[in-house]
Order: sequence, then structure tokens, then C-alpha cells
Amino acid sequence: MTDFLSLAAARYSVRSFSDRRIEPEKLEKILQAGRLAPTAVNNQPQVIYVLQSADAIGRMKTATKYLFGAPQALLVCYDENICWKNRHHEDAGRPSGEVDASIVLTHMMLQAWELGIGSCWVGVFEFNEVRRLFNLPDNIHPVALMPIGYADEKGVASERHSSRKPLSETVRYL
Repeated sequence: MTDFLSLAAARYSVRSFSDRRIEPEKLEKILQAGRLAPTAVNNQPQVIYVLQSADAIGRMKTATKYLFGAPQALLVCYDENICWKNRHHEDAGRPSGEVDASIVLTHMMLQAWELGIGSCWVGVFEFNEVRRLFNLPDNIHPVALMPIGYADEKGVASERHSSRKPLSETVRYL
């Protein structure tokens, strides 16, 4: 078993996938990892669309060029009717949905990596077009797309992958 920091350091964004589909039991485990992710007041507002049919992948290709040949993708959204809204500061009413969906996606990415499955966080797509293409209700908000699958021979870490700022540049002790 790999310790968490080793897992987190090893994981990279895969941008070239084989056409091999993820086994159903592995996909289920990835989705379970998202289900277990913490969300504001545990409201669990995430809505995850598993794009796996040729039709769904084809439609998504019209909204983004960043599927990287993945045979499957997870469209991670949140339901504004379920997410917690902060009522305790100057941003009163600000929904937690984007943060919650991001935590869910991160859990799924790390679980996928542990299973030998690559993924990539994609935030560049036509949000309104995705809403239209998949007939999403008004209360469902797309946050990110996660192409997912087995890397092909070109699906290697970018040269910037292990470049990290020192903690002294990103952490402040008060």
C-alpha cells in the first residue's frame, strides 16, 4: 500500500489515453471515492454523469477539445438546490457547490490513480453548451470534466509535473 503523499506525488494529468475501457468494478470504486468525499455540512450536492457511450462522448467532443482520446469521462456537477449556502459573512448566500464538486473530483482522481487509471482535470469546455447537449436541469451546474482511462504510450507526465514551489512560498504562519 502506497502512503498518501507518495500517491499524490506520483499522480499526473494523463493527456493521451488508450481505447481500453475501465472495468465496471474499478469505475464503481472510483465513484464510491467521490461519494465519500467531504462536502459542506455533508449535503453531498454532487451529480456525476458518467459519459461512456459513443453518443455521449461524441456530444462532449463538440463542447471541448480536451478529452484526449479517453473512452470515458466523468462530468462533475453540483445541484444548487442541495448545496449549502454560506449565510455568515459578506458573501452571504454563496453556494458551496463548486468547492464540493472539486473535492469530489479530487477524491476520484486519486482513487483512479491508485487503481492504475489515469485522468485529467478539465475546466475548459462550453458550460452552456454542455447544459444544452445533455439537457441538464437549471439547478444542475457543471464544474469540471474528468477524462478517465488507461494511458497510452504518449500519456506521460508533463515536464512540469514535479516542479513544485517550496512550502515557504505557499504557506504563511500567523
